[in-house]
Amino acid sequence: MSEDLRRFLDEDVGAGDVTTALTVPPGEARATVFCEEDAVVAGVEEAVGVFGLMGVECEVFIDDGGNANKGDAVMGVRGRMAAILTCERTALNFLMRMSGIATATSLATKLCAPTKVAGTRKTTPGFRKYEKRAIELGGGLAHRHGLYDAVLIKDNHIKAAGGLAAAMDAAMDAPYAMSVQVEAETLVDAVTAAKMGADSILVDNLPPSRIAEIRDAVKAIDPDITVEASGGVDLDNVASYSGVADVVSMGSLTHSARAVHFSLDLD
Repeated sequence: MSEDLRRFLDEDVGAGDVTTALTVPPGEARATVFCEEDAVVAGVEEAVGVFGLMGVECEVFIDDGGNANKGDAVMGVRGRMAAILTCERTALNFLMRMSGIATATSLATKLCAPTKVAGTRKTTPGFRKYEKRAIELGGGLAHRHGLYDAVLIKDNHIKAAGGLAAAMDAAMDAPYAMSVQVEAETLVDAVTAAKMGADSILVDNLPPSRIAEIRDAVKAIDPDITVEASGGVDLDNVASYSGVADVVSMGSLTHSARAVHFSLDLD
């Protein structure tokens, strides 16, 4: 992780923090990081790592995955005043972005229970592992991390293969223990995939009542098959998917989550 953090910090600092170099005198300082709204906190580990790159020591008051109320102190920092101010924004950006995702995920899981909530690959390039970690800290499932760790046969794969049955037949050559998930747009497709050995059926862009119908048909074939709902799910409608599937995946957790505001004040 330290290499990533260094890269993100270097992106901001570049050839040097001009403003700090011109205005901040030598010497040590203390500062406090505050959460400015109710939130599930995430990104603490990353923020501590960023500060550490500049030799700034941190005392954590609220750990990753903990709940913060508006105005709560999340951490205290101590070190060279110039170092604190130089890495302030990069550290806070981790907290803001990751806490926004964790907070949205936590709310979604409560609204959708007992159905589990998962993220998707609709993530920020270069930042996926942090967004996935934020989802987990919020109580959700990371889902697959990339194209390499699971088989997910979608509509274009089915077209390219020459049909669902052909795609499923080819997918049976997947590496041992790698799950095979198939996107199904109809009840017939879902039943076909279930009978051919799919581990999971992804039902995309269908209303909850139709998803429940497909779930019942798939579970009748094999109760261990996971049924996942997806497509256009956000915090406004996620409650309507409660109980209709095993999992509901939400791209909005990463592509649309609002950042949580944090601030750093010198003591």
